[in-house]
Amino acid sequence: MSNGTLTRKLGFWSALAIAVGTTVGSGIFVSTGDVARAAGIPSISILAWIIGGIIAIPQVMVLAELSTAYPQNGSGYVYLNKAGWRPLAFLYGWATFWALDPPSISIMALAIVSYLASFFPFFSGIAGKLLGVAIILIITSIHYRSVKGGGSFQVLITAIKIIPFLIVIILGLMYMNFDHFSYTPAHGAPQGSLIGGVSATTWAYTGMASICFMAGEFKNPGKTLPRALISSVLIVLALYTLLSVCVTGLMPFDKLMGSSAAVSDAVKYIPGLSGMASSFVAITAIIVILGSLSSCIMFQPRLEYAMAKDGLFFQRFAKVHPKFETPSFSIIAQVTFACILVFFSNLTALLGYFTLIQLVINILDFAAVYKCRKRDDYNPIYRMPVWRVTTVLAILGAAWLAWGTFTWAPVQGMIAALIVIVTGLPVYYYWEKKYGPNPNKGSKGAA
Repeated sequence: MSNGTLTRKLGFWSALAIAVGTTVGSGIFVSTGDVARAAGIPSISILAWIIGGIIAIPQVMVLAELSTAYPQNGSGYVYLNKAGWRPLAFLYGWATFWALDPPSISIMALAIVSYLASFFPFFSGIAGKLLGVAIILIITSIHYRSVKGGGSFQVLITAIKIIPFLIVIILGLMYMNFDHFSYTPAHGAPQGSLIGGVSATTWAYTGMASICFMAGEFKNPGKTLPRALISSVLIVLALYTLLSVCVTGLMPFDKLMGSSAAVSDAVKYIPGLSGMASSFVAITAIIVILGSLSSCIMFQPRLEYAMAKDGLFFQRFAKVHPKFETPSFSIIAQVTFACILVFFSNLTALLGYFTLIQLVINILDFAAVYKCRKRDDYNPIYRMPVWRVTTVLAILGAAWLAWGTFTWAPVQGMIAALIVIVTGLPVYYYWEKKYGPNPNKGSKGAA
């Protein structure tokens, strides 16, 4: 039921803004303290942020190669499908639509409302949920009407969301106390570790792969995608590391380790900002989460669009708006589901257990390069250096994150994975029988 195809309208700056905008979220406000607590001493804490970013580099290199070999919308779904793992490709998209993407939209909208409520207390209860829906719909209207306009908005909101962090970094460098870096734990105190610190950073570096979901809509993808993927890792790595240095220099390390809102607490040590620290951080959080919400609403519907083009999802999801040239039905369906979930906030928390199956499939995404390199149609414009070593490092990094998630909720994660398989496979075989495998479908243009 496709009414046309998506076209290539986005450039490098839009790609970079989506990658950085998706990665830098509200988690940085909490994770700075978590990393310090896990690392135990200032030098190890800062080093953990550096290593955490370095670990992400092989992963984006693998994705850069795969995305330039198959510059189509769909990201991991496409790579798994090309590798011959079609059922896994379907389960990836099935779990993502029902349990991951729309819930993430609803959770971010509610987070924005919670920060707004600190200024306007009447946004609580049903009023807050209605505001959350309104925020989703406003952002959706931008991305529904124009991919180019949506890309420009993403560039703007990402640039704005970086400004508050730069303010903290600049002022932090001016007012930091270097004595804080010489902190040593008291005798008998719990000892941190580099491994623990790096583990605490891993979630903060996820999100760069978001642009691969829209690979079919970037101009000159052979150059745009690798540049944006690698640049985004380096930018986020520099931002997080500098922020960690400044936060450590502003507040005593023992207080940093005990903080659940490290950036907010650090701002209180900056002369002139101590009285407005909570307001400053609340405004910053609203902007930061708004940028992440915008990028998610923009790229997430492209997965179901790609699956529908291949006959592995509800066919209406392949519809392209004849005027706006956006995956109109896929966008509407996803945000409608997200708006419903806004009114069931407890449900969205439970759906977080489904993250494990996506992380496991992400490992297979990186492993797919071994199979794809044997295909006759595999002609990537970008090829990663020392590809076997790089791929192994990417897999190990993804496995580390998956293991950490498994240890957090092993039983719930396994149950969620079982639900995905039990509900997904019958649907997969139904659609496979109805439409049949058609790997070339949607391979032209920007599909």
